[in-house]
Amino acid sequence: MEIVPNTALAAYWSPTEVSVNVIVCLNLLGALALGLVVGYERSYRGRAAGMRTYGLVCMASAALTVLCGYPDFWFGGHAAIKAAADPTRVIQGIVTGIGFLGAGVIMKEGFSISGLTTAASIWSASAIGVMVGLGFYVSAIALSFLAMVCMMWVSKLEAWLPSRPAIAITLHFVPDVIPTEAALQKIALEHGYEIASGSLSISAHIASGSLSISAHDGKQQWHFVAVAINKRDHSRLSALAYHLSRHEGVERFQLSHARN
Repeated sequence: MEIVPNTALAAYWSPTEVSVNVIVCLNLLGALALGLVVGYERSYRGRAAGMRTYGLVCMASAALTVLCGYPDFWFGGHAAIKAAADPTRVIQGIVTGIGFLGAGVIMKEGFSISGLTTAASIWSASAIGVMVGLGFYVSAIALSFLAMVCMMWVSKLEAWLPSRPAIAITLHFVPDVIPTEAALQKIALEHGYEIASGSLSISAHIASGSLSISAHDGKQQWHFVAVAINKRDHSRLSALAYHLSRHEGVERFQLSHARN
């Protein structure tokens, strides 16, 4: 006696089912391509969420959406199983719950944010699980492969494409030295950077991760972001550190890469 009839298993790999999966895969490829295009704009400006994050989220979103267009092919086309419950409610609960899980791996330290791609990959993994659960095996395999390629190779593509890396700078000046934004802009331009628009604001103190100017005991502290004008022609952190260590009026400083 067969535990699972061969006809039931074959339904998941029938020609019609596979052809629907091919259509779903084409949707995944299109969504990935468009997500990478949007993500490149963010990557070019030195943001933490770049091509990999946008590609994974866009592709997984397309996967979950396109599944709703083929309800007759869920669970290998077994109508009795499909009618037992509403899978869309289950999918909604899964996506919401995984969203909270993904948020837990995102970390912010100063101007840098990490964990966004990991969070997006967790969310994509939930979409893969949903596809397997609904019986879209070919599409689930394709999504797994595309997600792996996105995480492994898109970072290399990002490194090759033009971009504008950013640096978080904190300057502590000696007493009674009052710097000007124009002077700092001039120094930044000499090293291939420009101060990010709107990154300078006045406040009573420098809070962690904020962008501000403060003064204490006659000493001013400036906290801002400098963005490279282009990827190739700009000074590295070591060169900036050497220049700032010899700059008159600077008591101490802190430099770090910024991805926000």
